[in-house]
Parts: sequence; structure tokens; C-alpha cells
Amino acid sequence: MAGTTEINKPFSPEETRRIVHHLQQPAVFLNMTCDWPVLNWTAEHLSSCLGDKLIQFRLGRKEKTKAPAPLFETQCSYVEASVAQFLSWTQGQSGTDVGPFSEYSYSEYWAYADYKYIAMLFQDQPFMFEHVKWSEFGFEGRNGRESTLWIGTEGANTPCHLDSYGCNLVLQVQGRKRWHLFPPEDTAKLYPTRIPYEESSVFSQVAVLHPDLRRFPAFHSASEHIVTLQPGQVLYVPRHWWHYVESVDPITVSVNSWIELEVDDIARVGEALTKTVVCAIKSARSDDNTDNWLNPTEEEVTSHNENMQYLNLAVRAWAQKQRSSCHSKLSPEFGDTCRVKRDSGGQIKKNSDRVRNCAPFSIPYGPHLISVRCQQELRRMTPEDVEVNSSRNSAVRSQEDCAVSSDPAQTTKFAAAVRLDQRTHECNAGSTRCRECDCADGTSKNLSEDYKASTHTTITTNDLLDCLVHPDIITRVAELLLEKHTGSDTTTCSS
Repeated sequence: MAGTTEINKPFSPEETRRIVHHLQQPAVFLNMTCDWPVLNWTAEHLSSCLGDKLIQFRLGRKEKTKAPAPLFETQCSYVEASVAQFLSWTQGQSGTDVGPFSEYSYSEYWAYADYKYIAMLFQDQPFMFEHVKWSEFGFEGRNGRESTLWIGTEGANTPCHLDSYGCNLVLQVQGRKRWHLFPPEDTAKLYPTRIPYEESSVFSQVAVLHPDLRRFPAFHSASEHIVTLQPGQVLYVPRHWWHYVESVDPITVSVNSWIELEVDDIARVGEALTKTVVCAIKSARSDDNTDNWLNPTEEEVTSHNENMQYLNLAVRAWAQKQRSSCHSKLSPEFGDTCRVKRDSGGQIKKNSDRVRNCAPFSIPYGPHLISVRCQQELRRMTPEDVEVNSSRNSAVRSQEDCAVSSDPAQTTKFAAAVRLDQRTHECNAGSTRCRECDCADGTSKNLSEDYKASTHTTITTNDLLDCLVHPDIITRVAELLLEKHTGSDTTTCSS
């Protein structure tokens, strides 16, 4: 069309999808979203689009974010307010202008409108869906309808967790967010729990920013990957990577989409198992079973009959999918170009194992795609490594900038480099972040022995659940259940 300028992207949709398919660790895409209309979705713009529409905000005390225990969603306050009232509150206004925010001091609380489905927010403005162009990442037809919106203030955070289903693409629109990520193999070091219970989310008992290493000593050796996501950048979070996310600017806006994977079928069986066990045990009366265990995102406690029906549906769906994949010549779903097989020990292979066994592919890291590095690796880097890394970042920063907003008050350029949060390893008085030496707070290297010597506790219902529905246990039980229900031959296809 006359008057329009086509913007060349560093990767085509087909190339991007292939990259995402093969990535085994978090990475940031740059210069892929210059012309996406969603980059104009600042909080101010969203306020004008949504008008008086009320959405739920989660509020947490800023001081509790510094505590050595996670601030779960069950411990937060909630208000229904418009984005306009939210903005007035962040600007220090009061009275009717801020609505229900008037009960909360801006200096003491952060606020977060999280997990807001764009399809519901803009159901009367469906043209807004087209502002999000995941099709340019190779997912044809995917846009804002399959995405969620997040609006928060500085300090607003999501407790550390992993998502049971899919992988994640996250676009930063306004402000910056800092992501702390841990690989699936660190699950034991993150001390997983299903309390509070939320389908598809496994929470960590560790306060990532201020870990209690006496209580959770294994976290000492977790492989932490940190990245500060800038406006216009897209973060890819692989399947089952743990993540804690915190807003670091006064107002942040981001949009994400969870991409379904073929292995989600067996994950749904595991989630159905988990729900059945958790609801059965937490619904039983006992002296220690009085906590607020159901996450606010869950509508109600379902009955055992309902949970068993859900479990049977999940098993049948998995079996049907396996039969279809054996007889169909159609290309398989994203995330699994190799069919489900078992290893020599009879275990169903993980998705990452199957991807690595497919055709070799070299990830095109460079100025347009940057890997999120492990912090321990960065501390071990030699001066030569640092020089090479600095040269790469300089090259990235020198590339052509793109405008991301028509609002002159907003940032008008891409931050072309991913600012890895390479924190220096220092032992400051009162610090609990030091994991590798004796610190001024009295934490010793021998954390495990200190903890054993200082504790003498009774096993609680939640302790029991942490074992019964541990991700590793649930995965194995799901496999046994599928073998019993479908027979072992259904997991492989004859050639």
C-alpha cells in the first residue's frame, strides 16, 4: 500500500518458529516487534481504551517482598478498579479519583493487574487482538486473543513458580521487568509445593531475592539466570523453567502468550492427579488443615467425583492423541517433531531430550537473539570472555533504533541490549544473597548441618502433600496410570 514502509525483521516467521522450537534455555529476541501496534499499549493508552471497566488488582506490602518467605497470592489484598483509578493512585492523588486504592498507601504497597485475558478485556473491541502479532514468530493466527495482559507498579511480582503447560513468549511494552529463571533440573533446589494450589502452577517455597538458606540449603547451588527485559523485547521461557518476575520501573506493562506443546497431554494427566490428591487431603478435617490453601485464581474446591471425571477425561484425551499420532501423516504440533518414545529404562523421554535427538540446528545467537546467561557462569568468566561479551553488547547497542511509542513521554527507542543483572558477589552486612562464603549475617557454609541442628518439627499435612504431589512423583504416577489404562504399546508408533 502506498505510503507504508516494510520493515525487515532479522528472522522470518518460519525461522523464528524453528529457533523457538530448538531453544533449550531462555533467550531474548530483539528488533522483532518495531511495528507491532501493541507497543502503544502504555497504561495511559489502556486507560483510554478500557474507560470505566473494572479489573482486579492484587496488592502486596513492599516490606514483605524483603522477607525470607514468598508472598503468595493468598496473602495479598485485592481491589476492583479502573486503570484510570490505578494511574491516579500512582500519581499520588486521593479521594474518589483513586477509588478503592484509597485504603492503600502507594508508598507501602505495590499493585498488579496480572493474568488478564485480552480476549475478555477487549471482547467489545476485537480489533485490538490484531495489535499483537505472534504470527511473526511463526504461530499462524495467534494474536491478542490468545494472550494475557499484565500491568503493575515497581515491586509488583509473581512468586517463583513453573508452568506445567507449554512454553512462554513475553513481550515487554512499558517499563522494565527483571526475570530470575532456573532450569527444570533445579526443581529439587527450588523446594516445590502445590500449596497454595493452582492448576498448572508449581510454586517454590524459596523467597528468591532473600532466600532462607538455613531452611532451604540446596538453593545455595541453584543455577540462576537473570535478565532485565526492556520495552520491545521478547523473552522466550522454555517449558518447565522456574521464574520469579518483578517490575523495576514505576509502571510496567507486558503481554504474554503460552504456546501449547504436544507433551502437555501427559502434563494434563499429572495436573488432574495433583488436583485429585490435593483436594481430597486438604478438604479433610484436621487440626493443621485450616490454612488458606486454594489460590484466588481457582474458583472453588471441586468434589472428588468431579476430579475423578476430569482425570478420566485427561487419560482418554492422551490415549486418543497417541492413537491419532500413530496413524496420521500430518505434521505434529509445535514443540515435538519427534514422536513420544521411552528410554531404555521404560521412562517417557522428556521433550528436551527428544528435541536434541532430532536434526542438528545451530541457534543463531547474535545482535538479534541473546541467550540469558547463568549468573554462576558469568562469575567464572575470564577477562578474555568478558571482553568478548562486552564487544557483543556494544555491537548490539550500536544498531539502528526503532520508535516504540507515539507518546513523547514514553521511551522512544529500543534498548538494543539485554541488560543482564551481573551483580557483584560481595558480602555486605546483613546480606542473605551471598551463597558461596561466610557472611556478616552469620550464615555459614555448612547450611545443611546448621538447619538440621536447629529444627525439630512435626510433619504437617502440607509436608505430606509436598512429597505426595512432588513433580517427580506425579510424573511417574501419571506414567504408571497411563500404562495401566492404555497398555505400554500405545506410547510408540510402528514405522
